[in-house]
Amino acid sequence: MIPYGHQSIDDSDIKAVIKVLKSDWLSQGPKIAEFEEALAKYCGAKYAVIFSSGTAALHAAYFSAGLKSGDEFITTPLTFAATGNAGLYLGAKPVFADIGEDLNLDPEETVKKINSKTKLISVVDFAGLPAKLDELKKIARKHNLVLVEDGCHALGASYKGKKIGSVADMTAFSFHPVKSITTGEGGAVLTDNKDYYEKMKVFRHHGIVRDPSKFKNKSDGDWYHEMQELGFNYRITDIQAALGISQLKRLDKFIKARKKIASAYNQAFKKFSDKIKLPSDSKDFSSSWHIYILRLKGKLEKKRAEVFKKLREAGIGAQVHYLPVYLHPYYQSLGYKKGLCPKAEEYYETAISLPIFPDLKLKDQQFVIKKLNEILKSYL
Repeated sequence: MIPYGHQSIDDSDIKAVIKVLKSDWLSQGPKIAEFEEALAKYCGAKYAVIFSSGTAALHAAYFSAGLKSGDEFITTPLTFAATGNAGLYLGAKPVFADIGEDLNLDPEETVKKINSKTKLISVVDFAGLPAKLDELKKIARKHNLVLVEDGCHALGASYKGKKIGSVADMTAFSFHPVKSITTGEGGAVLTDNKDYYEKMKVFRHHGIVRDPSKFKNKSDGDWYHEMQELGFNYRITDIQAALGISQLKRLDKFIKARKKIASAYNQAFKKFSDKIKLPSDSKDFSSSWHIYILRLKGKLEKKRAEVFKKLREAGIGAQVHYLPVYLHPYYQSLGYKKGLCPKAEEYYETAISLPIFPDLKLKDQQFVIKKLNEILKSYL
């Protein structure tokens, strides 16, 4: 089965990990700060805090923004459940606004959802294509809200000449194996705000403070530390950080490979414009091409399950990204109902993701193209 996504690991990654395994520090060592500094420099941000997962990164970002029980935050339904879940962990309510033509959070729909309980906007760069960040940032500023960017699909993408990670108040990334780079599991938040940065560092380490200048009680000695918040163990290991440092050196190469694959798909399928809608970049926004999504249209709109099954039977690991978050049973148990975001639901009914990752072999991509061509022609 050709997977829809897969990590790219080479000898330099393996050597970097082995070097740490032979060192004195497997966790809480020097590789943590080294990875954070390299990531912040690449993205053009002042600070980076790395975490055990992208979900942990979002949780920390929401926490540092002050999100708490009784608050609301606006987000898109077209995302992995973690974008909403991370707010639920803090007792806040996700408020879903519909998507635009770019499949990202629609600024006009976002404005409609703002009320006195709204604390932040969490925008997703869906499939790696940056959202309308300037418009959303303007809305956030007008209403005194924090703009958190779930950039878990978008490391390596650019927005009006700036790397994703340097635009929103905070940007979360994921280093899961199918993402732009991997640390096995892992995540990060980038920000230019020192207060957010300091809060996230404490949050990922049980809420514990070791800096004497920040103690609330009198120190008993050099060993003394204080737990000042209910934090979590969201630390990442030096082993993972070493892999991340090594992977980051090849990030631009990875993105270039993804773009080439996406371009080949678009070229191969453009003749079926009456049957499928293809994804695209734009002049101002450069996608990281985390996933390649086509949408069935016309007579094929109701045939998604058939097309998906035929791809899988051919050994192609097609996928669907995503069921709108509020349609998951847990969210329905909270009172969310179908029909909340019609455009997101319409998208979901017609979407299929095709394999795209840096090490996808040419012969495998050509096989995907050949099989999908055959399937589409069968519906003539």
